Amino acid sequence: MIVDPYLRTRDLAQAVQVSVQLVRNYEESGFIPVPERSPTGYRLYTQQHLVALKTARELISGYGWQRAQRIMQAVHDHRLSEALALIDERHAELDRTRHQLDQTLAALNELAAQLSAETHPRLSQRLRVGEAADSVGVRISALRFWEEQGLLHPVRERGSNYRLYDEKQMRRLRVVALLRQANHDFTTIRATLAELEAGQPQRALAAVEGRRSELARQSWHCLRAMAAFYAYVSEFWGGFKG
Repeated sequence: MIVDPYLRTRDLAQAVQVSVQLVRNYEESGFIPVPERSPTGYRLYTQQHLVALKTARELISGYGWQRAQRIMQAVHDHRLSEALALIDERHAELDRTRHQLDQTLAALNELAAQLSAETHPRLSQRLRVGEAADSVGVRISALRFWEEQGLLHPVRERGSNYRLYDEKQMRRLRVVALLRQANHDFTTIRATLAELEAGQPQRALAAVEGRRSELARQSWHCLRAMAAFYAYVSEFWGGFKG
């Protein structure tokens, strides 16, 4: 009995439970190697293509479509070092986010007391709108929009009329940026700010905890993807030879 070593597009699609068209999209995007063609023009997929497809889907889950695409393309172009750099880049992002969340969580309890205690913000530090935006990693346009929504209330500099963010407004800004990053709507954010000013930071704390849980899920997806990636590269590309 002769076993056909080749797989059809339909076989790959069924193996990972996607459409035939999506398999072709993965091929065109460089997620799987370019297959040979039969004399009649049919794609001749092999077990390597199937493993590559499964690996690509794991990578997309942990690293996102664009970065996963660049990782797989680098491997297929024999640029393993570049693929590893892209992987490290993602892990560094997760680590930075985790530290930011830990710092935010540690500061929120203190923040609630400070917001409720300060009837007059201290004048020791006032940032202009560009400096305030840079400090939380958002665009100036976002601050202006949030001001229009009544979430921020910067003071105006005498003479120039520039917006200035004092310590109280900067604390509000950090909370707004955090909650918007977690996709909370403006009604929820207004309620959260009111809770903070009343010394009740439960909603903001819950948002941070939710983000930490999501970050843990992302890290787990990355770990699963790395197991698949290591197996694929070791079996079909000879592993790392540096």
